[in-house]
Amino acid sequence: MTTIAIASGSALILIGLVGYLYGLSTGHASLTALIPAAFGLAIAILAAIGRAKENIRMHMMHAAVLLGLLGFILPAGRLLVNYGTFSLGAASISQIAMAVVCLIFVILCVKSFIDARKASIV
Repeated sequence: MTTIAIASGSALILIGLVGYLYGLSTGHASLTALIPAAFGLAIAILAAIGRAKENIRMHMMHAAVLLGLLGFILPAGRLLVNYGTFSLGAASISQIAMAVVCLIFVILCVKSFIDARKASIV
């Protein structure tokens, strides 16, 4: 699961960097474009710590999935609030990409947690 978390974190970092660099190229750069990168960095760090320290892996992955859940809810909620005035711009694409990556990460984590729980019961 730590590999999936690091991959998801890397994808979020890429989304944030691409969004920021696009803003720089158009002259409308904003630090808020780096929000996905901040979430991605935090998720990747938690996964790396969990990978390095077996005894706290479960706790690190639970913290990472909590960040992933927030990373889905926040941009998805923002998109829903702005639904009436929605325009497909760079910010919207970044929010959609962040929400999708985080949702997939959360789903994979929950499935992994369920599988691990079933394996420990047997």
